Amino acid sequence: MRDRVSTTGPKAAVRRLAAARAISTTGSAAAFTALMVVEYRATGSALWLSFTLLATWGASGFIAPFTAMLGDRFDRRRVMIASDLGGAVAFAAMALIHRPGALLVAAFIAVVLESPFWSASGAAIPNVAGEEHLGWANGLVAMGRYLGVTVGPALGGLLVGAIGASWVFAANAVSFAASALLVRSVHARFSRERSAHEEEEHRGALAGLSFLLRDRVLRTISLAWIVFVLGIGMAVVADLPLANSFHAGSFGFGMMAATWGGGSVLGSFAGRWLDERNEMAALVLANGAVALAAGGIAVSPWFALVLASSFAFGVFDGVTIVADQSIRQRRTPDAVRSRVLAASEGAVNVFMALAFLAGGFVVPALGPQGAYGVGATSAGLATLVLIPLLRRSRARAGATPQEPSTR
Repeated sequence: MRDRVSTTGPKAAVRRLAAARAISTTGSAAAFTALMVVEYRATGSALWLSFTLLATWGASGFIAPFTAMLGDRFDRRRVMIASDLGGAVAFAAMALIHRPGALLVAAFIAVVLESPFWSASGAAIPNVAGEEHLGWANGLVAMGRYLGVTVGPALGGLLVGAIGASWVFAANAVSFAASALLVRSVHARFSRERSAHEEEEHRGALAGLSFLLRDRVLRTISLAWIVFVLGIGMAVVADLPLANSFHAGSFGFGMMAATWGGGSVLGSFAGRWLDERNEMAALVLANGAVALAAGGIAVSPWFALVLASSFAFGVFDGVTIVADQSIRQRRTPDAVRSRVLAASEGAVNVFMALAFLAGGFVVPALGPQGAYGVGATSAGLATLVLIPLLRRSRARAGATPQEPSTR
């Protein structure tokens, strides 16, 4: 695969890609909120909400390792543009659909079409930004993502009541088109030149999972994330009941989301100072801090302390995301990077979906703060899983991406 001649400066290119990520994430979060509202209004069934979660969030975890092949097989810039345009068409179609079943099918198609963008963009960042700007680039991209996740649901909830869900879907179609234009404006190396041997060595949809399982560091980090989300996912289900238990209602629920989101943006910003020397330590320490923040929510006697802990949770969560992404990108050969990122993120999404389902039983049994106690415990256990990597980080620095250290 031939490298694209670089004509856009690394930082300018990353800023445009981060803006594209922020725009599409905001639109998707707003549209997903509108979809949930429409499905529940039309059916009055919590079961339909479960179907919606499985057809969107859950499905993304299962299909990502397969759609990620496109980001390793073809020009990533073209894959990202095609994915954005496909998502725009799907959401434009959703604006014209009113039956809940057909709308759910269209939403699933939209998830499939937009899936290649995420793995291709993550795999492209090391090539676009360069090794010297990797922490800064991942921090900026994560800021865009967290801004979208924070603003999008509130925007969707506001607009679906004001102008209707169809217009929210249409607006998201426009956001995808705008993202495609931003990506198209970037002229940089999205992939590296690869030998025939590299292409053959990493052939197949499961090559990313295979590489992930062979690399001790990546395997350990993925295991830690699975342990983490199994408990934290249950805690997320407890957010609204927790706000209600403090008589804060929907406003308090929104404040919890806002404080977490604001903290995540700040933590992502702080991640720009991470580099190969400190990102492993940052991952472990910030993960431990997340456990303490979740524990603070679990034992807090005041809602103000819940909000402060939620903010701290977001700050350190943002740091872990940037450190994790940089470590994965550095350790993974370009020829299989899209599939490796998709395999790890897909596994996390699948277990997160399972945790959401389990949360429906855990929260009534233990109470909302008890569920956060489970989340704090799982985050603490994940930190214990990660601690041995601090001793191996020096050995990792001496290993090439093509020959990962398995010690």
